Amino acid sequence: MSALTDNHQIVRHNGVPVAVVIPYAEYRALVGDTSRLQDDEVTIPHEVLGLVVKNGKTPVAAWREYLGLTQAEVASRMGIAQPSYARMENAKNLRIATLKKIAGAMKVQWEQLEWE
Repeated sequence: MSALTDNHQIVRHNGVPVAVVIPYAEYRALVGDTSRLQDDEVTIPHEVLGLVVKNGKTPVAAWREYLGLTQAEVASRMGIAQPSYARMENAKNLRIATLKKIAGAMKVQWEQLEWE
């Protein structure tokens, strides 16, 4: 590629690279049509990964910001108060049932919210 990209290696404690984060457009160019992904494959946009890795956000918070939603909007979609949603968003370990409710409000797969 001739253009500069913002690639990041994810390295284990022993220095062995285990993954590389690349811009989504570059990923699409490498794999082609993502409609060929199997139903059980979960994808995470580069921007969401960046919010988690670089900014220390939880996956739930990163997705909300990526989708341009406020905590109040997500809470309203879930039928709960914003402070209750804020506690969920900042929790490290959420139950699958809770992740499914949040995912439904954000219109994403629940598995996209649990990968840390």
